[in-house]
Amino acid sequence: MTVFSKVKQTLDTLKGAQGTLRIYSIQERDEKAKAAYDKALEVTHEIIEDIEDIEARVQTLELEEPQYKEN
Repeated sequence: MTVFSKVKQTLDTLKGAQGTLRIYSIQERDEKAKAAYDKALEVTHEIIEDIEDIEARVQTLELEEPQYKEN
């Protein structure tokens, strides 16, 4: 598995977790718990943005440096 595919897999997993947090936030009636879900959504959003930046860099690296590609 290439670094790019690992980064992509991590990104997909985080997006799935973010979707679950969004559902929990919508369904939650307790304001304190809802605020915790909303904060977790903000944090995962920031992480996803960072990983998307890393994903773009890894893709560029694989194009420039073929030795980093899995055969």
